[in-house]
Amino acid sequence: MNRYRTTGSQGSAEPGSGGRVMANKLGITDQESLDEAEAELLLKLYEEVFGSLAEDQPLDTALLKHWHQRWLGSLYDWAGEERQVNLEKDGFPFAAARQLPFLLRELDQKWLSRLTPCNGMSREEAIGAIAQVHVELILVHPFREGNGRIARLLADAMAYQAGLGLLNYDDWRVNKEAYIQAIHAGLAGDYAPMVERVRQAAGT
Repeated sequence: MNRYRTTGSQGSAEPGSGGRVMANKLGITDQESLDEAEAELLLKLYEEVFGSLAEDQPLDTALLKHWHQRWLGSLYDWAGEERQVNLEKDGFPFAAARQLPFLLRELDQKWLSRLTPCNGMSREEAIGAIAQVHVELILVHPFREGNGRIARLLADAMAYQAGLGLLNYDDWRVNKEAYIQAIHAGLAGDYAPMVERVRQAAGT
């Protein structure tokens, strides 16, 4: 039906889509139109976030949920909520849904409260902070859909607060395998590969 193999109630499909498109509030039955709707709404979210984000604003999982709801609330009933389904991609399982409350508290306590906001950090300190937070958020994968885009929005927010500007993700798309390997390395606590990917995105 979609990019991720799922189990559970949030895996339901939109009637009339032949089981290929997620159930949505607008009754969209083809994936291309749904992708376009998500992309347009994401642009509006970026405008909203960077029109109001202060350099010293702390970033936490409550804010991520707020962003997710603002982005996808007009499309999905579960926008802004922790996923209730288990997800895997290309045979790689993300954190089990039942572990999310604990893992999100840990994300706040161990990473976000310590590494955000990035104002006052050196360029390399900020790049390191962005790399760690990005890996940890991707591994948790808290939402049913849109985790990568929310993770990039958070990385952009951290970079913005550090005075680096928004990141350029072309390298991540061109060198997708290196990016995936960097996420896997982070599973073992090795953030160096993701530091290099963030450094490329920051234009250094």
